[in-house]
Amino acid sequence: MPCSLAAPVHAELIIKKSRFIACVEAVADRSAALARVEQLRGEHPGAAHVCWALMAGGQSAANDDGEPGGTAGRPMLEVLRHQDLEGVLATVVRYFGGVKLGAGGLVRAYTDAVAQALLTAEKVPMVRQRQLHCTLPYAQEGLLRREAERCGAVLEAVTHGALVAVTLRLPESAAADFVHRLNEAGQGRIGWLTHGEGSPGELGD
Repeated sequence: MPCSLAAPVHAELIIKKSRFIACVEAVADRSAALARVEQLRGEHPGAAHVCWALMAGGQSAANDDGEPGGTAGRPMLEVLRHQDLEGVLATVVRYFGGVKLGAGGLVRAYTDAVAQALLTAEKVPMVRQRQLHCTLPYAQEGLLRREAERCGAVLEAVTHGALVAVTLRLPESAAADFVHRLNEAGQGRIGWLTHGEGSPGELGD
């Protein structure tokens, strides 16, 4: 199961006089990751490189920041992938010590810096969420609210018109059973609205 981090973790390595300062932390999205990288550039104006890797589904990316291609960001990303992390940014600030490490040495240095930081990491399992949309008679609203509380669902929106329209979010693993129970108890009076692929309407009853 993919995991995030409970708190940022850090490590520092000195390799042939070069200083590598690693940090791995949870981030909300790519824009937050880029903002964090810019913050580090401001905090370390004398650094030669601020390399980073973001593992965040379709937003995943890696940047060598001037190091030879493929020697920094990509190896850092592989460490995150190997440890099954998600929604996580790894950064390594390098202060050049005057001795070139070569491509192999750079890969080892950036990989080791991130791996060392993660030795102290507290991992938090990420529970995949599913959003459901439905309409129901007023008389069924209490039923839905009780079932939602029972399975840990969060009611994101409830509007009252001719029918009650509800948007809620719950763990993906509980979604099919939630829909089934409501369909049984609601005697077919609860309508599930489909919203593209993987919609609640495809869960069946």
